[in-house]
Amino acid sequence: METSHRVVVDDARSLSALEDDSIDLVVTSPPYPMIEMWDDLFATLDPEIGDALEAADGQAAFEAMHAQLEAVWDELERVVVDGGIVCLNIGDATRSLDDSFRVYPNHARILEAFETRGFDPLPDVLWRKPTNSAAKFMGSGMIPPNAYVTLEHEYILIFRNGGDSRGFEPGADRRYEAAYFWEERNRWFSDVWTEVQGELQELDFDLDGEAGADLRERSAAYPLEIPYRLCCMYSAYGDTVLDPFWGTGTTTLAAMCAGRNSVGYELESAFLEAFDAGVAEVPALSRSVGRARLARHEEFVSQRRDDGSTLEYEAEHYETPVMTKMERRIQFREATAVDSLEEDRDGERGYRVSHRPLSLE
Repeated sequence: METSHRVVVDDARSLSALEDDSIDLVVTSPPYPMIEMWDDLFATLDPEIGDALEAADGQAAFEAMHAQLEAVWDELERVVVDGGIVCLNIGDATRSLDDSFRVYPNHARILEAFETRGFDPLPDVLWRKPTNSAAKFMGSGMIPPNAYVTLEHEYILIFRNGGDSRGFEPGADRRYEAAYFWEERNRWFSDVWTEVQGELQELDFDLDGEAGADLRERSAAYPLEIPYRLCCMYSAYGDTVLDPFWGTGTTTLAAMCAGRNSVGYELESAFLEAFDAGVAEVPALSRSVGRARLARHEEFVSQRRDDGSTLEYEAEHYETPVMTKMERRIQFREATAVDSLEEDRDGERGYRVSHRPLSLE
């Protein structure tokens, strides 16, 4: 089995390299309006945003920033298949302008934008970000009533394009082999995730030095566990996953590990250079991810046995019992090689990943 992965250095407001109805799943985290680290980017896209911020007109800047993102949402409406899923990681923003502090509800603004375009909102996920801050308040400290709640969570907003779910041929191998374990389903499909940080290993890309630190900060990369889960939850083997705000390529890494194809759009070519420096480690990463899932399942089986419970079915590809018939054909994939392809056009990079069934030897 082989998967293909493309990264296009271009503006995602025009996904011109993508055909209509060519994307099965979108997993992305856009720049967050009204978070200062992205002010310069938004002002570059629309100088009036910089003027609004300079004038302390937060609401005008907020709306103008979202107008830039909406050009990308227009393109997603075109390229995502009927029944395809969009998973969008976003956080709200808090900010003081002209000594006035308030929250800017990015998640609510994006919900409205997607519904307007015919996407059906599905139940979303809250995940709690790790924080080292000892201060859990802002404002007047311990004296009421002017303290503010600290935002320590982000949203994963989930949308379906059109009213119907995607169709598959009955008994499709690529769907049943991509099944998840029963206990994974219970954990992953909860609406609150508190344990995503550190559950899966991440590649240590070569982002040393001041320039590298600046890239890392501007990427605002989310943990690998998040896009990996979403790829497993909302796509099958061989599906194509799009990230229009590619950054350090976390979604592409997840797709490579999960046996999905991927496409990314990124404005800054420097991120691709950093990605190239670490992509050779993908086979080891994908193997560790698959083995970690099997190890966690074995822990679940052991706990069930300790409780006096049995699992009725046997997995076909692994020597382990499972809870349901749908899990019997689970077969994880591991990457065996990653080949960088010659660029077939300016500003585009491609990779081909070879996969095999996960080996336990």
